[in-house]
Amino acid sequence: MKKAVLDIGSNTIRLLIAEVSDSSYQKIYYQHRVARLGEGLQQTGALSDAGKQRGMVVFLEVVDICASHGIAAQDIQAVATAAIREASNGKDYVQHVLDTLDLNIQIIHGQLEAKLSLLGAQMVLDADVSQDMLLFDIGGASTEFNRVRDGELVDGFSEKLGVVRLTELYLAHNPPLPSEYQAMKEHTKGHLKHIESLWGEDTFLPKYMVGTAGTVTTLAAIVLQMGDYDANTINNYRLKKEDFESLRDELLGMTNEERLAIPAIEQGREDVIVVGLAIVDAMFEFWGYEAMVTVDAGLLEGLLFARV
Repeated sequence: MKKAVLDIGSNTIRLLIAEVSDSSYQKIYYQHRVARLGEGLQQTGALSDAGKQRGMVVFLEVVDICASHGIAAQDIQAVATAAIREASNGKDYVQHVLDTLDLNIQIIHGQLEAKLSLLGAQMVLDADVSQDMLLFDIGGASTEFNRVRDGELVDGFSEKLGVVRLTELYLAHNPPLPSEYQAMKEHTKGHLKHIESLWGEDTFLPKYMVGTAGTVTTLAAIVLQMGDYDANTINNYRLKKEDFESLRDELLGMTNEERLAIPAIEQGREDVIVVGLAIVDAMFEFWGYEAMVTVDAGLLEGLLFARV
């Protein structure tokens, strides 16, 4: 059966159209657009007019693309995460999209977001990794953390820790000041301590640290010197800590404009990638991992097989 799924994040909106069977899928079409819906949310608590308009432009494009594949707007399975979930006008915006385009967007909570990311990632990860991992998914306004033991979810949590959120809180210089970068790392470590407090008595740290979503896949693509992005190469790549640190030092010394000259960094990610570095850096330091496994699949792919 042909299915269209839409992941509406705080920074990026992603569309996947696929032919789905019981336990596998064949990609027909994929696209993502940086709409930065969460811009300004940290200051105002609401979606901005500019962000809402950028989102509507993408939604109109999505509806047209799906129609060309024989999928009506009302049959697109669309979910919204932290930005729309937290915004005071998020529900009104979702209603406006439905009234205008017949596109029904479901606002999902953080724990479901984490479970969907896990479901998608486990479809492509090596068996040894997917059996024993700490999976994180960095978004624009939130980051999800899943602990997995023997292939089963032990717990999953969502923290208000995202690249757009921290960009607006801390980044005032281009390139960033060392003090700004350090402040973002310390902010992140506060969230990591909170995550550990939620683990309760079962405090085991999984063998593998696994990252998904745009920040992580972009970092891997840069290290791999990708001209044309290849998800299969990203999946199960082990990014060593020392390689991450070399890339970190290089990117932190660049301006936003200089980062845009790197083929793997798309328009709209040149500033928030700095925050992504800080979040990953904090995790390396806090939990002591020597490498990070990267995976391209996540929430979007999980949506293909979940009933939400």
